[in-house]
Amino acid sequence: MAAEKKNPMKDISITKLCLNICVGESGDRLTRAAKVLEQLSGQEPCFSKARFTVRSFGIRRNEKISCWRTVRGAKAEEILDRGLKVKEYELWKGCFSEEGNFGFGIDEHIDLGIKYDPSIGIYGMDFYVVLGRPGYRVRYRRARNSRIGTKHKVSKEEAQKWFQTKFDGILTNKKN
Repeated sequence: MAAEKKNPMKDISITKLCLNICVGESGDRLTRAAKVLEQLSGQEPCFSKARFTVRSFGIRRNEKISCWRTVRGAKAEEILDRGLKVKEYELWKGCFSEEGNFGFGIDEHIDLGIKYDPSIGIYGMDFYVVLGRPGYRVRYRRARNSRIGTKHKVSKEEAQKWFQTKFDGILTNKKN
């Protein structure tokens, strides 16, 4: 008998990795946080604005309060590996969404291997990983776009299994 053939269209891969540092204020702290993201990703970060004024936090509407960067390909996998090393490859089950994506945060960017610079300081950041399969492009392409079938979508359980096999990760029941 022939061995079971594995369908290459079912392989799960990292579509993109979103890195975010929310400072909560514009000015010098935000530009230093942007330098951290630029050191990590090698790309210039984008800035996000506040949607509305919150007087208790001291932010005004349309004021830049955070910076972010989307990374794809091998660079995304390398940065994700460094981020998971900080978390000791251990994630809470609640980090995974129903669509098969997952996210986590770290408290200090210097744990990623970036040298500490007293003029910049220490920043925490969020990692968000979007997983996909070959053929997901039909959803986003400009001409003749269509839906992805439910059996082809990445589920929460499949994403958790992928994390455990790819990174030898550990899933915990309680929050860190």
